[in-house]
Amino acid sequence: MHAFDVLGDPVRRRILELLADGEKTSGAVSAVIQEEFGISQPAVSQHLRVLRDGGFATVRPEGTRRLYAVNLDPLRDIDAWLDRFRRYWTPHLDALATELARGRRERRLRDSGEQPTQGESP
Repeated sequence: MHAFDVLGDPVRRRILELLADGEKTSGAVSAVIQEEFGISQPAVSQHLRVLRDGGFATVRPEGTRRLYAVNLDPLRDIDAWLDRFRRYWTPHLDALATELARGRRERRLRDSGEQPTQGESP
């Protein structure tokens, strides 16, 4: 299965978000996913299997429990693939960050009663 097929499902993306916080038991993952998405435990197990088979998650047995964790290698591959497209959104995000900083600065100046220095916008 292609990486974007694996990550195209919102349940699997949410599972990866949970695993990004650290290793979790299948029961802990199932409890959250069942509550948030209203799907059965076997359905959650199937999503975990797809993540594992796709290389996005690892599993290790610990007694009767199964502990799942994120495997970063496929995510690095996706990041490398996305790298060629970053030029389309990076300048826009940089401009947005500049505007947000300008707005915070203007609010801070307005709230403190300070005046902008010469050459700065009011």
